[in-house]
Amino acid sequence: MLEGFVVWDGVRNYQARNNLRAMKEGEQVLFYHSNEGLSVVGIAKVSRESFQDPTSDNPNWLAVELVPYKPFRRSVELAEIKAEPGLENIALVRNARLSVQQLNQIEFEKLVAMGNQ
Repeated sequence: MLEGFVVWDGVRNYQARNNLRAMKEGEQVLFYHSNEGLSVVGIAKVSRESFQDPTSDNPNWLAVELVPYKPFRRSVELAEIKAEPGLENIALVRNARLSVQQLNQIEFEKLVAMGNQ
C-alpha cells in the first residue's frame, strides 16, 4: 500500500479536482491501484487538505496529502466490485477513469468489509 505519506497530485479532471477540494483532514479514503492490479488495497487518511498542485503552475489544479491507515487483508479486484450487489452504480464501475471518486457510507463500509474478509 502506502509508506510514509504521498501527495495525490497530477489530477487534471475538473470533477476529480472538485472531489479533492471536498476532502477534509482526517477523512478516510480507499486506496485503489489503477495501474497495478485494478483493486482496492486499503484505507488512507487525508493528512493535508487541498493545496495547489506542485506539478502545475495553474492554481486551479489541486492536490491532497495522504498517509496510510489500514491495509486490507486482501485486495478487492474491480471484477469483484462490479459483481457485488449494491456497488453497481459507484463511479468506479460507471466511470473507472475518474481518479478521485465519492462513495456514500454504505458503499465505503461494504468495500472495507470485502477487503477484510
